[in-house]
Amino acid sequence: MSKNAIVTGGTRGIGAAIAQRLKDSGCTVAATYAGNDEAAAKFKDETGISVFKWDVGDYEACKGGVIEIEAAQGPTDILVNNAGITRDGMFHKMTPQQWSEVIRADLDSVFNMSHQVFPGMRERKFGRIINISSINGQKGQMGQTNYSAAKAGMLGFTRALAQEGAFKGVTVNAVAPGYIATDMVAAMSEKVLDSITAQIPVGRLGEASEIAECVAFLADEKCGFMTGAVLTANGGQYIAS
Repeated sequence: MSKNAIVTGGTRGIGAAIAQRLKDSGCTVAATYAGNDEAAAKFKDETGISVFKWDVGDYEACKGGVIEIEAAQGPTDILVNNAGITRDGMFHKMTPQQWSEVIRADLDSVFNMSHQVFPGMRERKFGRIINISSINGQKGQMGQTNYSAAKAGMLGFTRALAQEGAFKGVTVNAVAPGYIATDMVAAMSEKVLDSITAQIPVGRLGEASEIAECVAFLADEKCGFMTGAVLTANGGQYIAS
């Protein structure tokens, strides 16, 4: 699959696995990141994937960043909106800043990035936009009203934009991962991890590579009949109809 791809939040965790998987399938990939220069440099050295730094919550930064990437590798065929943050807290103690930071990084970013590439995809009559949501956007999670709202909003965005892109050959889908063995999850206490794993019927955390396989499937040229869909990859923890 010789296509050009952008993966936001693509230098660590799930994003890094997605970027590597798309490269392995033949894509030219650019990975964006926001702050960890050391991790981004290491990722670039290990994979050969180009990295670009900007805040995906900033519309103008996204506009300039996409122009820079497309000048280097050509028009974007595949966009994976993976970037996101958490600012957890019980709602009665949550600050406006905690709310707005998560909405900006996790949901506004999806508009900011998709808005840059969608017109070109329509003109070329091919495009794949894949949004990385979350199990907690499907079922909700105590202490994450901001994150759950953002990830649920992403699903509504996916379903609506899918209808706009379908007749132009642009598919828009989402993946909703459950708990994945990333650095962020690994930082949890053993007690918390044990309690989470106990709720997962397959009896383990997911692997970032398993989410990357979902993305590779949705990104494939042969997957043009699937749009507006949500792939749940959570080990059976939440069964969505």
